[in-house]
Amino acid sequence: MHDLRFLIPIVALMIPIFAIISRNVGRLIRLKEKQLDMIGVQSAEKAAQYAAQTERLEQRVRVLERIVTDKGLGVADEIERLRDERVN
Repeated sequence: MHDLRFLIPIVALMIPIFAIISRNVGRLIRLKEKQLDMIGVQSAEKAAQYAAQTERLEQRVRVLERIVTDKGLGVADEIERLRDERVN
C-alpha cells in the first residue's frame, strides 16, 4: 500500500508530459507530410518540364529528319555554303 502513494504523483506528472510529447510528435508528422507533398508537387512540375523539353527536341529531330530526307545530299552543300558565308 505504501508503494502506491509514491506512484500517484509520478503518474500525475507523466500524463501532461505524455500529452506534450504526443502533441509535438503529431506536429512533426504533419510537417513531414507537408514536406512530402511539396516534394511530390515539385517532382510533378519537373516531370512536366522534362516532358515539354523532350517534345520540343523530338519536334526538332523530326524537322531535321525531314530536311535530310527531302533534300538529301544538297544539305551538305548548303552547310558548306553557310560556313563559307560565316568565314567571309
